Amino acid sequence: MAWCNDNPSSVLSAAAEEQSERAFPPAGAADGVIVRLGDEFGGNKCPSCGHDMESSFQDPIQDLPGLPAGMKFDPTDQEILGHLEAKVMSDSRKIHPLIDEFIPTIDGENGICYTHPEKLPGVSNDGQIRHFFHRPSKAYTTGTRKRRKVHTEEDGSETRWHKTGKTRPVLVGGATKGFKKILVLYTNYGRQRKPEKTNWVMHQYHLGNNEEEKDGELVVSKVFYQTQPRQCGGGGGVGSSSIKDSFDRNHPSGNSNVQGEPH
Repeated sequence: MAWCNDNPSSVLSAAAEEQSERAFPPAGAADGVIVRLGDEFGGNKCPSCGHDMESSFQDPIQDLPGLPAGMKFDPTDQEILGHLEAKVMSDSRKIHPLIDEFIPTIDGENGICYTHPEKLPGVSNDGQIRHFFHRPSKAYTTGTRKRRKVHTEEDGSETRWHKTGKTRPVLVGGATKGFKKILVLYTNYGRQRKPEKTNWVMHQYHLGNNEEEKDGELVVSKVFYQTQPRQCGGGGGVGSSSIKDSFDRNHPSGNSNVQGEPH
């Protein structure tokens, strides 16, 4: 081990061989690929002489070049829950220093269940996936029904996220780490017009052993526009007719004011 001699670059050079495996984990590893110097060198201290390197390494991330073209952020379900757990716990040892760049937090009127997905930051209809931290809220002051209605600028129309399929557990090491649900965006639901299924899809993840997230709980959602063509009249998915039937059963009078949403 070389002495630092008040020169941080010598520390990096000397430590590079010993820290290479930790600095560059295997592809697909849940941990970040960028090493924070404070973690690797015991609180910004030279591992050899104890010299304080804090002033020399205020923010090494600022000096990093942009990611090369073609790089994608595509974590597995388990890795998504790992990022969520670190964010919830505010664990600086586990949370990646760039995670807020890849999974920004959006809330309030700019949140997922308020804003049309095409207006969310970085989202487009080219099939690219975007991830967001957010907190679901209840649709009404009483009950547990979640708000999924989206504000639109079109008069007389209604757009909302509709859950499709079962909420499924995400397993880590054979144990349930959290749950994943899939939602599809429908438009004109509940306005006495045929509800139309859009190509917007959302996968929502939350931690814990309960299938439903708590009100105000931090979750992760990945949003994307499904570019491949859908099969018309397929029997496996949630179709427009099933949503319309649900509306007719719940509102036999034909009242177009929807007080809830299907699950």
